[in-house]
Amino acid sequence: MVQLDIQISIITVNYNGLKDTCELIDTLPIEDESLEVIVVDNASKEDEATIIEQRYPQVKVIRSKENFGFAGGNNLGIQAAHGKYLFFLNNDTLLRCKKEDVRCKMFQPLIDRLESSPKIGMVSPKIRFSWGANPIQYAGYTPLSKITLRNRAIGCGEPDHGQYDTAHPTPYAHGAAMMVKREVIEKAGLMPECYFLYYEELDWSMMMRRAGYDIWYEPAMTVYHKESQTTGQQSPLRTYYITRNRLLFVKRNNKTVSRYLSYLYQICVVVCRDILKYTLQRRFDLVKAVSRGICDFINSQFSILNSQFSI
Repeated sequence: MVQLDIQISIITVNYNGLKDTCELIDTLPIEDESLEVIVVDNASKEDEATIIEQRYPQVKVIRSKENFGFAGGNNLGIQAAHGKYLFFLNNDTLLRCKKEDVRCKMFQPLIDRLESSPKIGMVSPKIRFSWGANPIQYAGYTPLSKITLRNRAIGCGEPDHGQYDTAHPTPYAHGAAMMVKREVIEKAGLMPECYFLYYEELDWSMMMRRAGYDIWYEPAMTVYHKESQTTGQQSPLRTYYITRNRLLFVKRNNKTVSRYLSYLYQICVVVCRDILKYTLQRRFDLVKAVSRGICDFINSQFSILNSQFSI
């Protein structure tokens, strides 16, 4: 039965991250009846879904038999959600709310921003790192260069002195924390599952903008992020997907001339630089990950061409 009284659906994906996921849930106002929390367990090695269900009866847990990646896991959550607003949180994030507040109003600034204009479809809060003095991680993004794919997270690494406390449009939401109107997803589409890890939220932001919506940064709410607890900062898994997905992002979002110029830059400059750097560091596992990322992308394109010619 559809729960018509649900205003916000909080969706998080868990993969072998029981400790982080439970720490996140402990910071959520799960007693609030206008809110539902959905945890998608992406085929964790142990049955972490059952543990979460037993600890938190109020939480809806979806156990996937297959790891569908970040986008695929979130899409399972979308399909199970009943809220007017869907708030996607990494499982390695934390919120800060007074526990005595049964109906916590921490999400209201994001809702207010979404409702301030019919053109606004997605919003991300201020994100600060959870360690040390909690420096800023995200206060919006600068645009990606079409050729180099370089951009920066505004304020990243800076102490928070309120210098980024003005809301503003941003080209991309941050995948660690983003709220979307349900109607926007119905128009723009689900998260692109072809990436598996990394670049999904950038591509999804592009999809939102092509559908006619704006994306905003809203600093009246803050989320704290542990950052890359799942894959590590210099893991072969991360290196592989970052390498492959840069090229995939270019293919999906750049037009012909800029697409091939960017391919040239990524392969001749970025890949060569990374292979040299990892070789000097004697990180041959990362050299292999970069090489496999390039090869898998190229092979996938040849497979597409072959299938087209065989029709």
